[in-house]
Amino acid sequence: MTQSTTKAIRIARNGGPEVMELVDVDLPAPGPGEAQVRHEAIGLNFIDVYHRTGLYAQPLPAGLGMEGAGVVEAVGEGVTEVKVGDRVAYAGGPIGAYAQARNMPASKLLVLPENIAFDTAAAMMLQGLTVQYLLHRTVALKAGDTIVFHAAAGGVGLIACQWAKVLGVTLIGTVGSGEKAALALEHGAAHVINYNTENFTERVREITGGKGVRAVYDSIGKDTFIGSLDCLAPLGTMVSFGNASGPVESFALAELAKRGSLYVTRPSMAAYLSTREELDAAARSLFGVVSSGEVKVDVRQRYALADVAQAHRDLEGRKTTGSTILLP
Repeated sequence: MTQSTTKAIRIARNGGPEVMELVDVDLPAPGPGEAQVRHEAIGLNFIDVYHRTGLYAQPLPAGLGMEGAGVVEAVGEGVTEVKVGDRVAYAGGPIGAYAQARNMPASKLLVLPENIAFDTAAAMMLQGLTVQYLLHRTVALKAGDTIVFHAAAGGVGLIACQWAKVLGVTLIGTVGSGEKAALALEHGAAHVINYNTENFTERVREITGGKGVRAVYDSIGKDTFIGSLDCLAPLGTMVSFGNASGPVESFALAELAKRGSLYVTRPSMAAYLSTREELDAAARSLFGVVSSGEVKVDVRQRYALADVAQAHRDLEGRKTTGSTILLP
């Protein structure tokens, strides 16, 4: 296979949605250990905004995008994980999924079960694998546990609502509107708090009879961090896995002691899925609950790749719910 060209989003500088440009880029034949994937659908995630703005720095010029699904068109030397014609999906690095086609390390690709569509796969890989490790490994939840999950009507949140219910875990979701509250309840949240009309910390204490919860999962960051600590039962765990409102500000460790010897962790997918064995195990778990219908992936927005700037504006403006995909 010889070099070809493909259309891809590139940024030459950090900034607003306007820095993203759809350009022609060279696509060489896949090298040793690589497979070339023609995308059918691409996932949109908040981490893409962090890469675009420079909150998470990467060398420029650069691509964007962390997940996609498509068909293997060619494989390089020594590839055993996939073959030409396989339906595959991936999540995590290397960055660059905003493209019609790309070369990927074959070790990162997962062959899709026949009953999982490309749209679903592109919408669920990053978010679904995130929920998998958050609920099973970051805190090993068990039936009867109660947790708080912020942004419960987002892509990660709606998967978490359903998966928590499968595990017998009581999930208290926080959302920013009545419409989002209805959506979270529909997807299995046991309780929902609208943080724009209620004090979420006080409501969590009311719901739990003053006991607090075993874990809080917080992708909002600065605006919710201290309030989240106040939701925890003694020995509870604060799981800070994103910062949509800005990075968490420094705080004194004594704050953890006075609230009952709390734990705080900042997990990343790279650390949890660092080996092929871990990736395969997490994917089996995710594919299992999606294939069975216990967790339904809600693709609620679709944009053409050329309209990615509008997609980012809507995501940052909290106008999206559930999962969003880009179509190349």
